[in-house]
Amino acid sequence: MTSGGESGNRLRAEKSPYLLQHAQNPVDWYPWGTEAFAAARRENKPIFLSIGYSTCHWCHVMEHESFEDTAVARLMNETFVSIKVDREERPDIDNIYMSVCQMMTGGGGWPLTIIMTPDQKPFFAGTYFPRESRYGRIGMMDLVPRIREAWATRRADIDSSASQIAESLQRDPARPQGGSAPGLSLVSAAVSQLAGRFDSVHGGFGQAPKFPTAQNLMLLLRHWKRTGEGHALEMAEQTLTGMRRGGIYDHIGFGFHRYSTDREWLLPHFEKMLYDQAMLCLAYLEAYQATRKGEYAAAAREILAYVRRDMTDRDGAFYSAEDADSDGEEGKFYVWTTDEIRAYLPPEDAALFIRLYNLEEDGNYLDQATQEKTGAGIPHVRGSQDELARREGLAPAAPAARLDSMRETLFAIREKRIRPHKDDKVLTDWNGLMIAAFARAARVLDEPEYAGDARRAADFILARVRRDDGQLLHRFRDGEAAIAAHLDDYAFFIWGLIELYEASFDPRHLQIAIDLNDDQFAHFWDDEAGGFYFTADDAEELIARTKETYDGAIPSGNSVALNNLLRLARLTGREELAGRADQLLRAFGAELESVPSAHSMMLCGVDFAAGPSQEIVIAGDPSAADTKAMLDALRGMFLPRSVVLLRTGDAGLTELAPFTRELEAVGGKATVYVCENFACQLPVTTPGELAGLLGRKGKTGG
Repeated sequence: MTSGGESGNRLRAEKSPYLLQHAQNPVDWYPWGTEAFAAARRENKPIFLSIGYSTCHWCHVMEHESFEDTAVARLMNETFVSIKVDREERPDIDNIYMSVCQMMTGGGGWPLTIIMTPDQKPFFAGTYFPRESRYGRIGMMDLVPRIREAWATRRADIDSSASQIAESLQRDPARPQGGSAPGLSLVSAAVSQLAGRFDSVHGGFGQAPKFPTAQNLMLLLRHWKRTGEGHALEMAEQTLTGMRRGGIYDHIGFGFHRYSTDREWLLPHFEKMLYDQAMLCLAYLEAYQATRKGEYAAAAREILAYVRRDMTDRDGAFYSAEDADSDGEEGKFYVWTTDEIRAYLPPEDAALFIRLYNLEEDGNYLDQATQEKTGAGIPHVRGSQDELARREGLAPAAPAARLDSMRETLFAIREKRIRPHKDDKVLTDWNGLMIAAFARAARVLDEPEYAGDARRAADFILARVRRDDGQLLHRFRDGEAAIAAHLDDYAFFIWGLIELYEASFDPRHLQIAIDLNDDQFAHFWDDEAGGFYFTADDAEELIARTKETYDGAIPSGNSVALNNLLRLARLTGREELAGRADQLLRAFGAELESVPSAHSMMLCGVDFAAGPSQEIVIAGDPSAADTKAMLDALRGMFLPRSVVLLRTGDAGLTELAPFTRELEAVGGKATVYVCENFACQLPVTTPGELAGLLGRKGKTGG
């Protein structure tokens, strides 16, 4: 039997950075697999399942306190077969056991600790446990002996309880309903629920911690577009503005931290996740289209600059995350003292930077354990560039130029610090989100280079993270693609391909999106109750095959799949896809009605399905000035219920979208056809006519 120690444990051969972080622990870790379960049955031991991820601060704390401790490891090795799982590699496992934790404790988070029988049935759940019991929280030195005693003396009770918990996981949220699919009343209900939690002082929803849940903002923008309800737009704008100006945003190197530990968006949890960059970029792009405020476009550009610089593989794929900790301290890489600013910048610039970024002599960063100031500061701003200029008596453009120069100086200094750990695995689902963001930015900001970034990442996934039969895989790292794809991999990557088609109008991307969508139905769709399972029909069998409907940090796979179906139906004219979308909505109608605001992305699909939706077909030469002028006109409009196709002489599009076959340029000019509710308007040949046609449709026209 291998045991942890100087030679390491069974995690040494893994690819996951998180598992490799634990490969030298004295705990005799197993990776998830048949070997571990066979050992548990053979030795008649319960399983200690620990789930986390490589950039998780409290996962590091529990490792250092307990898993690196020989006394704790000895107890664990005597009592358990211990399994480590990277939640980002195996979200299917994490989803099941996080549901268990929430069911049993009322909360959840990572590290996730589950103790279960050898047949994977859980009977104890929690999150972080210290080495020693303190402040009412049991420690590992007390917990492990208690579990061992219970396993030895109350095994029948444990087996009975574990079976009941496992059975409860089998509940299927999909229940096909008669009558009509969920409608716009649920969108209004969700907006009302968000308004009830809205922080009218700082933006965001609730008190603390605050998460940048981009799909909530995207739903608010759609509701405003449809109804003209000003408060919906105000909630979205105040939240986007508060986040961009707060400490949750990295003002020196760009990109967003994971969440704010306070309600002011000042004190972040410093890890950076790829999916947050992608979703927030999309939200800022939509806000820019809706309002034409340059601050939102700048935020999107800066997010993408960060991802390009720090989160992109040399072959074009996107990495997963950056840690909160460096050199053993959370946030150390990102915070500044006023003395440091004065040492690195000329006196006038230093004084201006300290004022504009609100740094304090004694710091504004609180130690998480003691809640005392550390002397370090988190840069943040209060007010727009114009407001800062007026306050400092400067010309309107002056702060931006001076701050850029100062930021670049400090960025170069910061790059010499010990960097946070980077999780460099490539995940298909998160890459799909980032491809969508780059492609949307290419279109909205008229930056063709962004489309190139999206295309390179998509080509990487298609060439290197697929099986020989064409089915997607979930993870790529260190030259190896592995792990069966989940629903999110398909849904998010299809989303990225749809966005890439509308950015580049290459029919190949639309064709691949259609093919993968067909594969998604073949392997994930529930023919009886409707909706998509999280795992494929040929994936590893776990104790439950679940369906996810509600949004977490990222949207659920079912919600993104719904939006994809509606867009593909409009792009191709395949009405059976719209029928499938209707089935999906009916299946999850009861779930949506129970807590509408927990399903914001699915309600974005409800908004699209309610219509009027539009197919906008441009017939013309893509390199011609008049075609570009039409695209420029569309670029400036927020049209969340529209799809755009470019009809050239190439037969590729007409094969995928036969309804475009007769839509040709009129008189040699770029011509736009707008079809709505299964009827097409008369073609227009000037940007002004196009703007007038779309503008006449009012708030419901997008």
